[in-house]
Amino acid sequence: MALVGRRDGRNFGYGRQLSYAGPQALKDLFGGGHYGTVKAHSDRWQAFVRWCRSEDGPGFNDARQIDRQTLQDYAGHLRQQVEQGAIGIATAQNRLSSVNRTMAALRGDPYVKVPSPSGALGMNRTTMRTTIPQGQDREQVMRMVEALREEYPRAAAIAQLARATGMRLREAILADLPRLKREAEQYGRINIQDGTKGGRSGASAPRWITVNDHIRDALRFAEHVSPDGSRNLLAPNESYLDFQREIVRPARDTLHTHNLKGFHELRAAYACERYEQITQHPAPINGGRCCQLDQHLDQDARVHISYELGHGRIGVVSAYIGGRT
Repeated sequence: MALVGRRDGRNFGYGRQLSYAGPQALKDLFGGGHYGTVKAHSDRWQAFVRWCRSEDGPGFNDARQIDRQTLQDYAGHLRQQVEQGAIGIATAQNRLSSVNRTMAALRGDPYVKVPSPSGALGMNRTTMRTTIPQGQDREQVMRMVEALREEYPRAAAIAQLARATGMRLREAILADLPRLKREAEQYGRINIQDGTKGGRSGASAPRWITVNDHIRDALRFAEHVSPDGSRNLLAPNESYLDFQREIVRPARDTLHTHNLKGFHELRAAYACERYEQITQHPAPINGGRCCQLDQHLDQDARVHISYELGHGRIGVVSAYIGGRT
């Protein structure tokens, strides 16, 4: 649908859905040509739309609501994803640039944009963790968990699962708790399959984690606070988005009070702990020198941690434990 009439309608006249409006505005901007460019910008715009609907996003479905602060918040989200190893810095910069271009196409002016995508991200095109992960101190984590249990018990379960198993936020929310409990009892390990990224699940991407007392405690508590009639942390009549808005988002204030930036820090803390267990050396970000002393052992640890975190490439492990220095 091309622009019809005035730009003061929903999504500046390009329809009711943000996901539809962006590509249509781009087609108008490029006069119906430049198909590869339009598709590239459109694909990156869809990533922005997914963020808008996620736990960190503003919940907008109308481009008229998007302002410069929205785009700065999105830049912060992308920076976090790079730090977690989920995307590369080039991908993050390209996504910001495409959002700039699409917003200009929708608005008909260049006034709502991120002036410098690279500056907003504050990163070069290669990255590794340079700050010590928060949440490595288990006593600190349990104090936070206890605080969460009072008001947001299901968020407390997420924190315990993330710290004990290295699960992502989505994986912890959607984990099939009865299955994991059964696997823990029968095999002494659990296979993280639910809520994984990019279809990495099933027999093609097993992700077995050896069970210990921390994992047993986390599974026991998660099952205890799981709503009646549910196999995970979502109630049967509750959407994932509602859970993020009503539980995850407000719980972040408690995390911040206990000096934790977000649930993803617990995943990095898990990775550092596993590195030390495997190599008997602290993780590089904690001052360990295993990579200088025994490169093969360091490599083996990174391969193992990459598998446990559900990544296809071991290079991203540097975003959790630090690089080889």
